[in-house]
Amino acid sequence: MLASQTLGGPSRCGRVLGPSLDKIVKNVAWRKHSHLVAACKSALNKLETLADSSDPVSCSPLFGFSLSDAELVLQPLLMALDSGSAKVVEPALDCLFRLFSFGLIRCEIDVTTASIVFRIVESACKCSGLGDEAIELAVLKLLLSAVRSPCTLIRGDFLLNIVRTCYNVYLGGFNGTNQICAKAVLAQMVVIIFARVEEDSMLVDFKTVSVSKLLEFTDRNLNEGSSIHFVQNFISEVVEVKVDPDSKPFALSLASTNTSQVEISQGNQADGEMDGAGSGGTTTKIREDGFLLFKNLCKLSMKFSAQDQNDDEILLRGKILSLELLKVIIDDAGSVWRNNERFHSAIKQYLCLSLLKNSALSVMTIFQILCSIFKSLLTKFRAGLKAEIGIFFPMLILRVLENILQPSFLQKMTVLNFLEKISQDSQAIMDIFVNYDCDVDAPNLFERTINGLLKTALGPPPGSTTTLSSSQDATFRLESVNCLVKVIESMGTWMDQQLKIRDSSPLKGSFSDSSSVSHMASIGEEGILVDAELNTEANSEISDAALLEQRRAYKLELQKGVSLFNRKPSKGIEYLISTKKVGDSPEAVAAFLKNTVGLNEAMIGDYLGDREEFPLKTMHAYVDSFNFEGRAFGEAIRYFLSGFRLPGEAQKIDRIMEKFAERFCKCNPESFSSADTAYVLAYSVILLNTDAHSSMVKEKMTKADFIRNNRGINDGKDLPEEYLVAIYDQIVKNEIRMSSDSSAPQSKNNNSLNKLLGLDGILNLVWKQTEEKPVGANGLLVKHIQEQFKAKSGKSESVYYAVADTAILRFMMEVCWGPMLAAFSMTLDQCDDRAATFHCLQGFRHAVHVTAVTGMQTQRDAFVTTVAKFTYLHCAADMKQKNVDAVKAIMSIAIEDGNYLQDAWEHILTCLSRFEHLQLLGEGVPSDSSFFTAQTLETEEKTTTGYPSLKKKGTLQNPAMAAAVRGGSYDSSTRGVNNTSGLVTQEQMTNFISNLNLLDQIGSFELNHIFAHSQRLNSEAIVAFVKALCKVSMSELQSPTDPRVFSLTKIVEVAHYNMSRIRLVWSRIWSVLSDFFVNVGLSENLSVEIFVMDSLRQLAMKFLEREELANYNFQNEFLRPFVIIMQNSNSAEIRELIVRCISQMVLSRVNNVKSGWKSVFMVFTAAAADERKNIVLLAFETMEKIVREYFPYITETEAVNFTDCVKCLITFTNSKFNSDVSLNAIAFLRFCAVKLADGGLESIDKPKDSAVSAECDNNLDGQKSTHDHDHTSFWIPLLTGLSSLTSDPRSAIRKSSLEVLFNILKDHGHIFSPEFWESILNSIVFPMFSFMHDRSSQPEGGNNNTWDSETCMVAVECLVDLFISFFDLMRSQLPLMVSIFGGFIRSPGQSPGSTGVTALIRLTSELGDRLTEDEWGDIFIALKDVAFSSLSGFLKLAKTMDSIDVLVEVSRDSEFYSDNELTNDDSEDDNLQTAAYVVSRMKSHITTQLLILQVITDLCRNHRKSMSPKNMETVLDVYSLVSSHSHNLNSDTTLQFKLQKACSSLDISEPPTVHFENESFQRYLNFLIDSISNNPSLSQKTNLEIRFVSVCKKILETYLNCSGSLSQSLSRSDNKPLTVVHWILPLSSVKREELAARTPLIVLTLQAISSLEGESFRKYVSEIFPLLVDLVRSEHSSREVQRALSSMFESRIGPLLIGGCVVEL
Repeated sequence: MLASQTLGGPSRCGRVLGPSLDKIVKNVAWRKHSHLVAACKSALNKLETLADSSDPVSCSPLFGFSLSDAELVLQPLLMALDSGSAKVVEPALDCLFRLFSFGLIRCEIDVTTASIVFRIVESACKCSGLGDEAIELAVLKLLLSAVRSPCTLIRGDFLLNIVRTCYNVYLGGFNGTNQICAKAVLAQMVVIIFARVEEDSMLVDFKTVSVSKLLEFTDRNLNEGSSIHFVQNFISEVVEVKVDPDSKPFALSLASTNTSQVEISQGNQADGEMDGAGSGGTTTKIREDGFLLFKNLCKLSMKFSAQDQNDDEILLRGKILSLELLKVIIDDAGSVWRNNERFHSAIKQYLCLSLLKNSALSVMTIFQILCSIFKSLLTKFRAGLKAEIGIFFPMLILRVLENILQPSFLQKMTVLNFLEKISQDSQAIMDIFVNYDCDVDAPNLFERTINGLLKTALGPPPGSTTTLSSSQDATFRLESVNCLVKVIESMGTWMDQQLKIRDSSPLKGSFSDSSSVSHMASIGEEGILVDAELNTEANSEISDAALLEQRRAYKLELQKGVSLFNRKPSKGIEYLISTKKVGDSPEAVAAFLKNTVGLNEAMIGDYLGDREEFPLKTMHAYVDSFNFEGRAFGEAIRYFLSGFRLPGEAQKIDRIMEKFAERFCKCNPESFSSADTAYVLAYSVILLNTDAHSSMVKEKMTKADFIRNNRGINDGKDLPEEYLVAIYDQIVKNEIRMSSDSSAPQSKNNNSLNKLLGLDGILNLVWKQTEEKPVGANGLLVKHIQEQFKAKSGKSESVYYAVADTAILRFMMEVCWGPMLAAFSMTLDQCDDRAATFHCLQGFRHAVHVTAVTGMQTQRDAFVTTVAKFTYLHCAADMKQKNVDAVKAIMSIAIEDGNYLQDAWEHILTCLSRFEHLQLLGEGVPSDSSFFTAQTLETEEKTTTGYPSLKKKGTLQNPAMAAAVRGGSYDSSTRGVNNTSGLVTQEQMTNFISNLNLLDQIGSFELNHIFAHSQRLNSEAIVAFVKALCKVSMSELQSPTDPRVFSLTKIVEVAHYNMSRIRLVWSRIWSVLSDFFVNVGLSENLSVEIFVMDSLRQLAMKFLEREELANYNFQNEFLRPFVIIMQNSNSAEIRELIVRCISQMVLSRVNNVKSGWKSVFMVFTAAAADERKNIVLLAFETMEKIVREYFPYITETEAVNFTDCVKCLITFTNSKFNSDVSLNAIAFLRFCAVKLADGGLESIDKPKDSAVSAECDNNLDGQKSTHDHDHTSFWIPLLTGLSSLTSDPRSAIRKSSLEVLFNILKDHGHIFSPEFWESILNSIVFPMFSFMHDRSSQPEGGNNNTWDSETCMVAVECLVDLFISFFDLMRSQLPLMVSIFGGFIRSPGQSPGSTGVTALIRLTSELGDRLTEDEWGDIFIALKDVAFSSLSGFLKLAKTMDSIDVLVEVSRDSEFYSDNELTNDDSEDDNLQTAAYVVSRMKSHITTQLLILQVITDLCRNHRKSMSPKNMETVLDVYSLVSSHSHNLNSDTTLQFKLQKACSSLDISEPPTVHFENESFQRYLNFLIDSISNNPSLSQKTNLEIRFVSVCKKILETYLNCSGSLSQSLSRSDNKPLTVVHWILPLSSVKREELAARTPLIVLTLQAISSLEGESFRKYVSEIFPLLVDLVRSEHSSREVQRALSSMFESRIGPLLIGGCVVEL
């Protein structure tokens, strides 16, 4: 043991080499390998003398040794490896393994150096062919350790040689374990190599390969029990060796050198499967070697067996291994593959070509590996492989996915697994849609994938033939649904990442920051960052949603146009031109037909052959776009027909060929003599092509036939025979294939995509391969695809777009929501598998989330409605576990996406309502409807306290239960309405109970949590939630068979939960709730109304606990439902309940009531006008308490509440049930006025300023002025209300209101401004008397009917007192006051007139000295106006008597009246009634006129000093007007006659017209006499004597006219001759009576004339004397006239005559 420890000397290398060399010596055959023995001993001896050098030589392959020493000690190992003996080779390999593992071999190994280490490793590679199991493993271990060592850089072809050695072990290994080991070693090598390439360093961290994962696709059959475990340990043993710290500097030096124009000679490539290193640009050795290895692996994967040989199984395994290694490389690929142009190009140039070639193979393992590689490419390199992915995705994925009827099970499962993995990468899903479905020149990968998954989920169409078994079909359906779920989940995840919904407050809409948007790094299966640097690609850019929307819309419109063209070409072109997709010129359309992919070639030919003008021009432009210069005729026609298919109609073909011939001859003018030749020859070529290649033609055209057919076509001459023969041979050997001929029939979707890609022929050839052969036509088609790659990469459209705007999700959902809804719905409906239903419900949840957040209302509602329907809560008897899961899903939706559900809340809440209903039925709780039915029998209510629990009992036949068991449609508001026939059976009940037990999985907590969670909803969501809840509750309550209150109770809870929200949000919530409570509160079900009002009361009580600041109005809004229901409810019980609720709330929360007072008073106002006495009294009781005890609270925050309080009290005053209520209300109004006058509202209307208050309290005149015009708004309603009460029909109320009104004005009028006083008088006081002074607006008796004489007297007295008290403020209203009194005066009846007279007299007497001359003038003018208005009105009335002639006729001919037997009774009755009315009005009119004269007389007598000439004229006008009117009235004999007859017929007294005339003239005369005698100066100024004489003459003439003694000379009015009177007839008794009535006036007149002064008498006696003479000879009824006349003659005329005679003498 000690000897072995000292073998090799003191050096580190010696300690490794010594034991191994000693073992070789022991194991070798000395005679056969004597040189080996000698070399070993020599090396051992040398090792004993060598020690580790302190300065190791860098060029030495062994650490611590010189180059010569290293070669000496390593030579035995080389010889041992070349010996071919397993016993000798094994220790040599083990020694080398340890040297590499410990980092003792430090060098660069390359074929160009041929160093000792190179030769040793090369020999070791050859040892793998010894056929020994252990040796194979040792070689693999050695090679892996060599690659693993950071101190050994294996270069170029030698690296390929090592890989080739491992390949050979894998392909021809001793056993399965060794083959697995070789595969694992290769995989670990490429992991190490490309990890170093990634970091460009020898010192890197790398992962250990997973052996079991390597066997994912193939070689599982090689597993021999514990092979996988053995190989995993084998790899770990090599890989996990720790690196010697001393070796790091050397390792770093190996990677520091670059290689410029590195040229590594190609090694021995006997098999030709790997290329050596070629020339490259400046790069590092590590990356150069990695690139070389990658390129050769790609080429090895593309190696095919010769086409004329059978497939080689070993070659196939090598191909598969190459692909697996490429998969390992791509799976671990990092940023260097994206950022390094050389490596990125290697993927395009080599890997994509390998995928293309191998995609033709039918080997399932290869297909699986290709899909796996493609997944990595799509995940990591999609930004740089946009064009390639656009081709490979349809080729590998969509073609398999869309094969529904006869797919390969494993192949399609591979595709579905691929899609499932890709779908988990949210950014990849978004990028696919953005860069392909939104790109005009790219296929709709996302849309086709979704549609393919939908078709797979739905399965083969009914009636179709398929190769799938039922289990396979079920597996496909489940996996496809799972893929769809993953897709929608990824969309939601991406959206959440962008909006950061989970981490912060939700954001509305979407955002995109083009300056800082970067992709979210997604985590792949292996836990590595995937595509984290997409945005750093040179050809990627950020695209916002607007641009993408335009691109998407453009593509959709273009596809629509292409699709329309493929059905009707002309319609398609018209659409494309109208949508600006194609220009309107023939050249533009021709370019579109020539260059646009996806067009049907047959339709192109059909359109080009059309004879219409525009298509014909387009065909000419199309043909002219070809350049046939230098092309042979056959080649030209083949080129020409490559873009379309000739139509079937001969005329169309003729037009096209004619134009082709012209164009060909124009491009090749020397080819034919004329275009006719080309035209005929073109037809011949078409016919030959059809004849030669059509299976329908049995006898083919020969060459001679073709030549003969074309004789003489060149202007009568023949074309050269060799020319025609060449054309013939060319056509027969190579058919002219038009595009539509070169592919097999395709489905519409596939065909359009393939045409869009230009892959029709390629894909068909690829997928028609049934053997492992290269793509058809060798590399021709592959080259074509590569050309497409290059062409697409050069287009601007190939730019890769990255998007961060969530608006793109709307476009995606428009594509996928329909298929997803169909797939999830059909699967959920048809499948009961728990996994399938789980996936579907998850899909629904994610779909709702995406559509809800993005605001797609229609789609969101569709998903939510579908889930709601699948709950089967509307027909619980058919419920299954999946339906219960649907209930859970819809609850999860409510919690997770409640902020975005909006109108969809209704469906969710409907489900919750139905769920709760079923729960109650299951527990045996009585239905709500039992509480809403009329309570008619108390005994029944006591005996039926509840339903037995359904889960414990059998059937229970009650309406609610039976309806639930029978079920109904989802949309029906009530269950079982349409299916009410008969009772449910026991079996139905049993199933129903069983299904109710399923619902026990969901507890009440989950149900209630949704409503409690409402407080977390945002402001928009909570409003939508409340709206939906109200709608559901309304549906519950309005159910005709089973009304329920579940949602109503939840409304109260939700309102309670959300009451703490900001007022702006809460006001919106309450706006909804308010309308709901109003609608339900006005329903026809009394019990429901009571329940609603109680719920509203609870909320109000809770809300009133919150303080409200001033100037807010929310309490008022909150209580508004009470007001509306109170005003509109027909139920007395509800109205009474509202009054009690409001009373309770106010009295218990009076401290917190602010703006709510308005609603409180509105409720009490409505109650005051109620028809029920108890409601009125109840409301007034509360109102009384509020006013008495809590009045300060009313105006605490808002003074406007005072007005509402006043209005309420005024309404109570109108109560018809109890006068005490009205009187008390009036008293409270007086109380309110006192509070208002005392400044009770000042604290909230104006700031408390002591200076302002002092100024107001100390006015100069001792009065207070109003603080602000705002107080007007408080006084006016109060005073107006009292004013309106003055017309109350109840006398006590009228008197009380009048007294209170005028007392308020008198007590507090001193604080009113003149302007306010004017407003009060004009709007409140005077309108009360409008019936007196405004006859034009008030009919007679309109308002006066409610005022008796006592009321009038009180009102006028109060008005006079008020006017006198505030005369200085009210004096401007004096004319109106007089007109009011005048109105009383001219009112019919004795009492109003006397009241008016008294009031006017009192007013003038009290104010006499204070009235100015003008004011007196206003009084007299007012009285004049009264007289005139009364006069004019009466005259209009009197004219109605003109049309009454019957009475006159009857009086003249009584016999005629009797003969006609009263034939005109009706008309005469009408005449009598009219006459009676006129008589009545005349009497009133006379009284009024006399009262006016009395008032004027009294005023003039009492205030004689105040009379001015102007006022005197006014007074005289009044006297003159009245007296003249009285005379005229009495002089109208016709009117007098009619009235006399009418009074006689009606047995009523006649109007005192004579008295009226006598009285008016008497007062007029007395006024003149008084004025002349007592006020001479005024008399002279106004010429009263003249008026006096005129009046006297009028009186005398009237008397004489009555007596018939007026001389003709005085009475005639013309120049007719006088009539000689022979005798005078005696007067009739009537005339005597009239003269008797006129006697006092005539006596007074004579006396007045006699009283004139001498000069005045002498002046006017000549005018009077003739009348006196007539008076002497007239007949009198009394001697007083004669005495008065005698006295005048004796005392005045006699002396005047005597005096005159004396003068004459």
